Amino acid sequence: MTPSAAATGTAATTASPVPTRATPATLRRVAATFREHWGKASVVALTGVIASTTGLASPFLVRAIIDRALPNHDTRLLTLLCGAMITMTVLSGLIDTGQTYLSTRVGQEMMFSLRVRLYTHLQRMSLRFFTDTRAGEILSRVTSDVTGVSDLVTNTASEILNAAVIVTTTVVLMLVMDWRLTLVCLAMFPLFVIPTRRAGRLRRALSKESQAKVADLSVLLEETLSVSGALLTKTFGRQAREVARFTETSQALMRLELRRTMISQVFWVVTQTFWAVAPALIYYLGGQGLAAGRLTLGSIVAFVTLQNRLFFPLSRLFSVQVQIQSSLALFERIFQYLDLPVEIADAKDALTLASARGELGFHEVSFTYEGANRPALDGVSFAAPPGKLTALVGPSGAGKSTALQLIARLYDPGAGRVTLDGHDLRALSLASVASAVGLVSQETYLFNSTLRENLRYARPDADDAALEAAARAAQIHERIVELPLGYDTMVGERGYKLSGGERQRLAVARVLLKGAPVVLLDEATSALDSTSERLLQAALEPLVAGRTTIAIAHRLSTVMRADQILVFDRGRIVERGTHEGLIAQGGLYRRLVEDQFGITTTSATNVVPAAR
Repeated sequence: MTPSAAATGTAATTASPVPTRATPATLRRVAATFREHWGKASVVALTGVIASTTGLASPFLVRAIIDRALPNHDTRLLTLLCGAMITMTVLSGLIDTGQTYLSTRVGQEMMFSLRVRLYTHLQRMSLRFFTDTRAGEILSRVTSDVTGVSDLVTNTASEILNAAVIVTTTVVLMLVMDWRLTLVCLAMFPLFVIPTRRAGRLRRALSKESQAKVADLSVLLEETLSVSGALLTKTFGRQAREVARFTETSQALMRLELRRTMISQVFWVVTQTFWAVAPALIYYLGGQGLAAGRLTLGSIVAFVTLQNRLFFPLSRLFSVQVQIQSSLALFERIFQYLDLPVEIADAKDALTLASARGELGFHEVSFTYEGANRPALDGVSFAAPPGKLTALVGPSGAGKSTALQLIARLYDPGAGRVTLDGHDLRALSLASVASAVGLVSQETYLFNSTLRENLRYARPDADDAALEAAARAAQIHERIVELPLGYDTMVGERGYKLSGGERQRLAVARVLLKGAPVVLLDEATSALDSTSERLLQAALEPLVAGRTTIAIAHRLSTVMRADQILVFDRGRIVERGTHEGLIAQGGLYRRLVEDQFGITTTSATNVVPAAR
């Protein structure tokens, strides 16, 4: 698959809408997810059946109290019957508590399994996915969506089972008691169906809209309440605008939740009305049966008790479809991410390099970003010998950063090969490539943890001596020991407690600790002041010594000492050679040197500052 094709597939999958109805494929996948927890789910089902059947005795105990114990003033029988009622209630409560624990346990384990699967899959996604997808959207699916589906197990599944058992057994007992009254009760139930199904469709639609708004809200929070976002809003004075955006999104979410709540309330009012009307009708018709000698007073009261026992689970069976549809909508969103293709993956027979020499090669490499009107790289070929420094220069958008990303295998080329020690990167395991390549980017990312933990991210088993050695080599150790907590100092969100130069030197120390034979420098010094640049240049010396180094360089000091310079323009290498040789050619490189670095070149070897 070409890069553009792969990207198109990913984007299409990400943007595809959630179906309005759960497909059979979705239902099968949900069932398969349940099947992983079948053993514990069976125990939940068994306890649900037991808990549901223990309550069947209560109506008959009530009938015996009214028809036998009270009229005959039989206190002994009354004591036994009341004691039995209390015992059955306590026993039912204990069993129900056990079922709640088990169903919650299964729901949480299922949520844990889904969340880990989803997070693991997202870790395998290419860089393309993260550049094309909002971070808040990803967070919403991993957190709120996965949490929402656990309700299907914790509450909904057990409710369906319990309600089905109660409804079945209750209807049978009602038929035995009086089939005429039973038919009257059942004749009213279709009136439940219409409002319930209508409410279910509305709740499902509103649930989808609410999840989308929650994702929008997560994106807004992530973008504006991060350190970078807060810095941007403050420096541009856009706090009021962001508050307005947040207010607008929150109001939309509030209106959706209000509509969903009112739909539930209307449905509950209808249910309450039925609960009031149905017993009144049974008392009226039952009274006629009592007058005719067909029913006893205890039988009427017991029948109303059974009716009440029937109404609640039956209404739950009808309304539970709302929860099921909402949960299925969340499942569909999760499955969408789980179904995203993994563009960068190990081949079945992937090779593992015990140790790489660091010999890099590009062989007619082409690459096109999705939606781009021209290739980022077009037939690029070059060799980077082990232990040598190769500088990439050229105007913005010429393809320099793309080349580094292909070396790190953040993307795969659409055509051609990128090789390490003669092996196509696609034939090597991802772990081998990651072990062989170290990257110092223009913007260093640090976790909001200690300096020690940020350094150890490169090598978790590194001891303190190794940390200090890497920090000394990167010219950052002295600064670290000046801090109150030294290596245990928290760096803050994205490392904002450190200066730009300190973050860059920490990045160098981290790559030094990793010990990768290939080092990629992505404009690591371009945003630094002269003092920070001098310190970082000193830190880079031990990093590049003896390593294959590919550097995107806008600084003349880096360019001049490169073993070879590759000049990129519009995705192609248009010039290559040493600094002196390229100056002598008088082509693009010489113009870049004169224009970008503020110098006048009088010869291949004589470079003097330009007049200002």
